[in-house]
Amino acid sequence: RITKSVLLPLSDRVDVLPSDENFSWSKENYSKLQRTIDVWSFVLSLRAKLFLIDAKWSYVGGFSEEKKISRRRSIAVWVKETILQLGPTFIKLGQLFSTRSDLFPAEFVEELAKLQDRVPAFSPEKAELMIENELDTPMQVLFSEFERQPLAAASLGQVHRAVLRNGEQVVVKIQRPGLKELFDIDLSNLKFIAEYFQKDEMLGGPLRDWVGIYDECATVLYREIDYINEGRNADKFRRDFRNIKWVKVPKVYWDFTSRKVITLEYLPGIKINDLAALDAGSYKRSLIASRAIEAYLIQILKTGFFHADPHPGNLAVDVDGSLIYYDFGMMGEIKSFTKEKLLELFYAVYEEDASKVIQGLVDLGALVPTGDMGPVKKTIQFFLKNLTSQRPDQATTFTAIGEDLFAIAVDQPFRFPSTFTFVLRAFSTLEGIGYILDPKFSFAKIAAPYAQTRDATVAMPMRVQHIEKFMQQLEDGDIKLRVRVLEAERAARKSSVLQTTTMNLVAAATLVNVGVTLSTQGLQDFAIASFLGAGK
Repeated sequence: RITKSVLLPLSDRVDVLPSDENFSWSKENYSKLQRTIDVWSFVLSLRAKLFLIDAKWSYVGGFSEEKKISRRRSIAVWVKETILQLGPTFIKLGQLFSTRSDLFPAEFVEELAKLQDRVPAFSPEKAELMIENELDTPMQVLFSEFERQPLAAASLGQVHRAVLRNGEQVVVKIQRPGLKELFDIDLSNLKFIAEYFQKDEMLGGPLRDWVGIYDECATVLYREIDYINEGRNADKFRRDFRNIKWVKVPKVYWDFTSRKVITLEYLPGIKINDLAALDAGSYKRSLIASRAIEAYLIQILKTGFFHADPHPGNLAVDVDGSLIYYDFGMMGEIKSFTKEKLLELFYAVYEEDASKVIQGLVDLGALVPTGDMGPVKKTIQFFLKNLTSQRPDQATTFTAIGEDLFAIAVDQPFRFPSTFTFVLRAFSTLEGIGYILDPKFSFAKIAAPYAQTRDATVAMPMRVQHIEKFMQQLEDGDIKLRVRVLEAERAARKSSVLQTTTMNLVAAATLVNVGVTLSTQGLQDFAIASFLGAGK
């Protein structure tokens, strides 16, 4: 068995918890019944602790807001530690929920975020046995060298450096033993838990789609433990950026890959937020920040296939200043319609247009229209005003958007789909990286070329849509023209003018629409005639 430990310099090693041996879920004889008891014990204990937060009689020495906050914080710490004890499924869920301030109090979100780097490793013996079983080949045949200490450990697996027999340096990602079986047990229990939460008013009840959240999480988790799927994601991502030289993606070695083991090209780089190393190498930090955002805009607005977890551990800088992406287990896809609506929403925020923001959220499925949208509009207006007054230079805009939208979701009919939250989380993370790299970082400047492209393509159709929408609102009575009684006669005269103008607007809008369509089909002469007709 290859057990060399000479590949990785001490300075390159990362701190991981030494072993998962002390955790009950890592035992091979862990029973389904015991696991079910452990999971439900956690849920029911959490339910009781949450109940006591608002039970004023339960506070020794009397109730106070300070004591309430302290209790909530201590419960959040308990949740984090219990999740770590419960293992991979719950660690991953905790990471997914670490940005969902629309679902959990701020103290819980803060503690869940700490799960990102506190994950225990499993033994090298287990890693090597998994590789041999999955690839059906002895270690000494596969590799000339294998680094026993993991390069990194995550909730679902860990990474080791190795050298193939042909001398190529690679990294081998190995799934935690027994993970699929553990997922099956846990997700079976979590489905019942989601249904229980759905009926519990204290846990959000009808205001939170817990069953829908469960379905999304289950899909994400099962996809992420399929390393064949991850390899395909990496290949697709590389193809999307094949013409952009400053983005690099590790090559997949398919002959050394299975559903539980994936072997990738070793592409070392400087962690994107390691300022000391970047400065020592004389890298231009502002360029790196700009590229990180531009690469993501390409993913969201052009290819529609995006990295859903771009934290600093998954982004590095190569010697030539290129960006290196790692870990393609969690990816998102955006349809053309959603791409357009996301762009409209982001710029509606910049324009401080509450109506456009609301419509964007409705179009994205993040807001459920109700009979009276007045309270929602007031909330959005307050959010936009607060955003502008606190950040006149629009710094940390997307971070603020995510936090504030999630915060107001508690009392409003918001339903944030997973794609929406993944995009906001990604932009928020990258924006934070941008400001760390460059204090003068401006998302708006980087995004401007994409906005100009959007304006050129959709400005005219949008104007036509606004005219048509205005006319429909007039017909439906959503817009009312009010006049004073003393001016009734003048209003009557104006109404005939308004009617004539309205008919002209409709005719003009129709001709413009026809002109745009003809123009896009290459019929320029007919298009010009339509535009001239609209002008008359």
